[in-house]
Amino acid sequence: MQQTKSYVAPLILITCLFFLWGFAHNLDPILIPHLKKSFTLTTTQSTLVDSAVFIAYFFMALPAGYIMKKWGYKMGIITGLLLFSLGSFLFVPAANFQSYDYFLIALFVIACGLTILETAANPYVTALGDPDTSTQRLNLAQSFNGLAVALAPAIGARVILTKGHSDAQLATMTEAARKVALATEAYSVKTPYTVLAIVLLVVAAIFYFIQLPDLRKNTNENTSSLLKTFRHSHLSWAVAAQFFYVGAQVCVFSLFILYATKSANINELEAADYLGIGGLAFLIGRFAGTAFMNKIAPSKLLTIYAMVSAILCGIAIKGNGVVTIYALIGICFFMSIMFPTIFSLGIKDLGPDTEMASSLIVMSIVGGAILPRMFGLISDATGNIQLGYAVPLVCFLVVAYFGWKGHKVKSEN
Repeated sequence: MQQTKSYVAPLILITCLFFLWGFAHNLDPILIPHLKKSFTLTTTQSTLVDSAVFIAYFFMALPAGYIMKKWGYKMGIITGLLLFSLGSFLFVPAANFQSYDYFLIALFVIACGLTILETAANPYVTALGDPDTSTQRLNLAQSFNGLAVALAPAIGARVILTKGHSDAQLATMTEAARKVALATEAYSVKTPYTVLAIVLLVVAAIFYFIQLPDLRKNTNENTSSLLKTFRHSHLSWAVAAQFFYVGAQVCVFSLFILYATKSANINELEAADYLGIGGLAFLIGRFAGTAFMNKIAPSKLLTIYAMVSAILCGIAIKGNGVVTIYALIGICFFMSIMFPTIFSLGIKDLGPDTEMASSLIVMSIVGGAILPRMFGLISDATGNIQLGYAVPLVCFLVVAYFGWKGHKVKSEN
């Protein structure tokens, strides 16, 4: 009991990180239509925002795991926060130079920081308490990520999307004037990202001065290697499932506004408000899922939720009008438990391989860089953004298989 009490304060502090990186990620759906309009991009080009963010997870996950193993979770968290802050500050020169490439670089640096934070925070939360309740504990912490999903679109839309020119105003301008007007809209991102950068520096200072328990697996005999860690079949399936899940989540959230304006014929601000409702559904889903896991095995719940999400993707493809938005909001609810549940099932019973396994699962987040581009390519090639939902439909079927069979821990020979 004494040990459990000593974990309360660290758990609260780590949970705050879930909110911070959730807020950063969920400004991306606002940035995509904003930058698409500012730099006159195609849907496929606008998905480079996601590519810049999620490719960082592929390159930084293993170095992040090394940092954790060598210097501990606390140093990893501080390093992640500093990179997160640096990337946010880089939005200022990106806006000043009015360069899409600079924005992508800034987002990549932010994502490098997020990679380290997620590689540290997810396994750290599972270790802060009873192993039997690790999945519920991670879902609870991830619920605050869900809170950010609900708040970021509504706040970001009013800070960023409302600062630009309307289509009617742009139509009255000359080509040269329109180009200047669209480029200068990029300035609206400077203030929110500068404020975020300062907040992150303050949080990094707090973590520097506090004491965190060192929960690394101390073992001198078995040092994890990439190939050795992959001998666990349930980990291999978790890496695949997380790749497809994150790809599906990014398709749903990042392209929500572009999709809703076409499928339901509404404006961007209305679409952003619906996205906020989707974020609220995601948040409710996290808390509800955590409660349901007291009665239903996490793997079984994961399978049910993934199958329902696949069905809703079918409605998103074939439906018309506001029903398509309701389908997306439903997907937001049912995919809410997927990331933490896949993560905790994937690192189950791995002992000294846990840090390397955590890095591999975080590395698989690169699915968020690849699959939305497939969504964009289908949308641009067919001229119908709704058909892009074939991509998340397939993704959810892979997740369903992981929950059904892939998660099972097999005894080693």
